[in-house]
Amino acid sequence: MATIRIRDWTKEQLEEIRDQESHSSHDSIIKSLLKDHELAQFAHAAPSEEPVEPDPEPDEKAFDDLTVLDELITVDNGVLFLWCPNCGKEMAHLSIENPISIPVYEMECQRCLTHLDQHAIVGIEIGYPIEERLVDDTLQDDLKTCVIDYWDRKLEQLAREVADDTDLDHQVWQFGQYARDFNWDWPTDVPVIGIAIGETYRDDMTGDVLEVLECVTENRNELNSYRIRRYDSDTDVTETEIMGKESLTPLFLRRSLYLVEEEETKDTEP
Repeated sequence: MATIRIRDWTKEQLEEIRDQESHSSHDSIIKSLLKDHELAQFAHAAPSEEPVEPDPEPDEKAFDDLTVLDELITVDNGVLFLWCPNCGKEMAHLSIENPISIPVYEMECQRCLTHLDQHAIVGIEIGYPIEERLVDDTLQDDLKTCVIDYWDRKLEQLAREVADDTDLDHQVWQFGQYARDFNWDWPTDVPVIGIAIGETYRDDMTGDVLEVLECVTENRNELNSYRIRRYDSDTDVTETEIMGKESLTPLFLRRSLYLVEEEETKDTEP
């Protein structure tokens, strides 16, 4: 058995402890002291009875001073500039009081003539460096990122907290229609809010790959139905099916369907 070596100058103190606590050897004394030290450290590290305040959650929005009108609650200094995410031009500026309550807001951009509502208009506060972004030619990118971030979070929220007066099918269609009207290339790292002919998508929840072959309906105010070629991830079976709003809306709401890049599409082909 291994023993603990000690220096001569500590022996006197150890002898005193042995006499007081009736230890059989110096090894026993030191091991007991080490154990007491461990317990003392543990007691020091134990949580206090007072609750510890959790770290504040990071802001979920993509920008501090860019906010889609639907979720805008307060405005710094009561000044707000409304911008069109389609053409990147100012639509109006407002002087308003806090807190803001705008259940419905619609207006047409006088430059690109796009009809927008509270789910697409971007409110810019005075803290946002507009002049700097205009010089850098990055304002349009920020507006797009702001709106896409809002749509992504809004659909996820709708899937969890459905209000009695919410038409989910129409809301999903509306966001997808805006994206088509704006002719935006959808980022591959954000779940899609609509599908397009000729594109391929991967369902991260099931692993299936969906190739959109054609549109089989021409609905004006609701999701169309599409002919889809599905590549099953478990069986490698390929089948063709028609998917309408009943099957597409849940896919968009659960935020698991991603656009597949061209290189990845080639890898999935049988």
